[in-house]
Amino acid sequence: MTEVQLEALGPALATFLEGFRAHFRSAPTFEHLRTYSRGLLSDLPRKTAEPVALAAGTPVRTLQEFLRDHRWDHVALGDDLHKRIARTLSTQPGDETGTVGLIDETSALKKGDRTPGVARQYLGCVGKVDNGIVTVHLGVARGSYRTLLDADLYLPADWSADRPRCQAAGLPDDVAHRPKWRMALEQVDRARTNGVHLDWLTFDSEYGKSPEFLRGLGERRQPFVGDVPSTFSCRVAARSGAQPTPGVKGQEARDVVRQAGAFRSQEWQILRLSRATAEDQVWRVKRARVWASGADGWSAGTYWLVWACSDHTGEEKFLVSNAPAECTAEALVRVGFRRAAVEHVFRICKSELGFTHFEGRNYVALRRHLCLCVAMLEFVAEHTQQLRGGKSPGDRGAGVPGPGPTEPRVARAGPGNDDTGLGAGGPRVPPAPQQGRHRVQTATRRSATHTQNTENAKTKTAGKVYS
Repeated sequence: MTEVQLEALGPALATFLEGFRAHFRSAPTFEHLRTYSRGLLSDLPRKTAEPVALAAGTPVRTLQEFLRDHRWDHVALGDDLHKRIARTLSTQPGDETGTVGLIDETSALKKGDRTPGVARQYLGCVGKVDNGIVTVHLGVARGSYRTLLDADLYLPADWSADRPRCQAAGLPDDVAHRPKWRMALEQVDRARTNGVHLDWLTFDSEYGKSPEFLRGLGERRQPFVGDVPSTFSCRVAARSGAQPTPGVKGQEARDVVRQAGAFRSQEWQILRLSRATAEDQVWRVKRARVWASGADGWSAGTYWLVWACSDHTGEEKFLVSNAPAECTAEALVRVGFRRAAVEHVFRICKSELGFTHFEGRNYVALRRHLCLCVAMLEFVAEHTQQLRGGKSPGDRGAGVPGPGPTEPRVARAGPGNDDTGLGAGGPRVPPAPQQGRHRVQTATRRSATHTQNTENAKTKTAGKVYS
């Protein structure tokens, strides 16, 4: 990283935020945006309104009111952010997978019962049912570039039914409980409306298990490859294309792949998944066309059902896709494993940008906090790509904060691979021009392990941006 690149980051943040000035009614409110954004990029241990305000020399209540009460349009800001990301995507070099959308959710433990959406529900952050909130997200990855596009609070059904409680938390009357898969479809629609084109969409089995979600993507003509549970109900499609006889029940995917002739008659295709920071994985793959069944009958078309098994771990994965017949199994697996990219951006948001640090009882304030976290992630992603562009082609180490890329790249197994049997199942960012008496300490840590000429190297970037 050169001194010129470092010097540019401070003013670059001011320029980035200037693109959203139209959504703020007053200059003082826009200045609070600058303060809060620098706080999210800072090295403060907690990125809530109080510590950010104290570090900046701003009254705490003023910054709390900026999130909750001030007149600025976070929805329009989110739309403009989508359009900016669409332009950024058009300039990014891709790989065989193109631009991949990534649906996932994250969670945060919360005490009490006043935080909007808080309830006893399954929280992935602790792997069990506990008291907390869940947010649903659409991310995007193209080549080495990845960021989040959207963030929505999941509102449990008991919250939605208690309108006085919703009003006390500042939830508008039109905000009600929706299944997570429906929220995901709405996010895809918003992104497409704002010019974001997704060559593929991928997701985990929590969304793949919903026939309504798969059907909704099909209606939108959105290509996808996503995980489904082993209990996914389906039947192998007949060569004639005729649907299963009405009244015939589907079988679980784990039984279909072991019993149906379309799978049993196939040879295993061996794919090696090379990863940037871990040992290669070898997966055995078979696939066949299937009909999917749901509560309202059989799907209107067929899907690819991909069965992938790892000899090393005994793990097996089931992927479903609406890709056309000519799409190869290798291409489907390559897209399906891109979902790891969204886990990478979640690590950045949680560890570096205070994504789950919000402490408050107001829905609008929570939405605005999430919106600004997504915006700051895009700022980081853009400048990570610019700094990466200055490195030599073999240097894959420039990265956004947190661990380096972990999503695998697929390569065919070379000669000599066993094909028998199946397994059991730093530098500182200089200050921006002085504009006040206070300052916000910021440090955006960059760390990524990479290989160049078989040697590992790590790079970190830290910095200070002053108001």
